[in-house]
Amino acid sequence: MVKSKGDSPQKDFRYEEKVAEVEGIISRIEAGELDLEDVFQEFAAAVKSLQECETFLQQRQEQVDLLIESLGDEL
Repeated sequence: MVKSKGDSPQKDFRYEEKVAEVEGIISRIEAGELDLEDVFQEFAAAVKSLQECETFLQQRQEQVDLLIESLGDEL
């Protein structure tokens, strides 16, 4: 589940690693390397990772917006 906007950013979250994991899952699914049950499990893991990435990016966008706003206040 995607976290709300008020949640603090995950300190040990590695966006690039999560994206690489999702890409690996997609490659294994497309290559037909997985049994059907494994496809569903891997797909669920990929969706969870993508939701975490979305949350991470939203939090960073909020930080950037605040920085830009504070810059505008200083000018």
